[in-house]
Amino acid sequence: MSDYFQHKGYVGSVEYSAEDDCLYGKVLFIRSLLTYQGNDVAELKQAFTEAVEDYFDDCRERGVKPEKPFKGSFNVRISPAFHRKAALRAATEGVSLNKLVERALEKELV
Repeated sequence: MSDYFQHKGYVGSVEYSAEDDCLYGKVLFIRSLLTYQGNDVAELKQAFTEAVEDYFDDCRERGVKPEKPFKGSFNVRISPAFHRKAALRAATEGVSLNKLVERALEKELV
């Protein structure tokens, strides 16, 4: 994903509709559907920021906590054989499985 906006920890997509001849997007990585649109990039970015701020206001009015897009935990589904291999490696190195996965992701994402 190369084209996106960020505001207060939230990430928004940048899309183009040829049919409607406009830019649009949605806030990613949360269950709530927050969308926005604009005629140019500056307008789209402003609409994204307003969508996030409106979401905060709405949550405050309803007395609920806003969803966090990144909690620091996620489920990974792998084959039992690969799970076993990873668990054995972690045990051999004296680290948790979480730490082993974190190190592997750091290598891949840096």
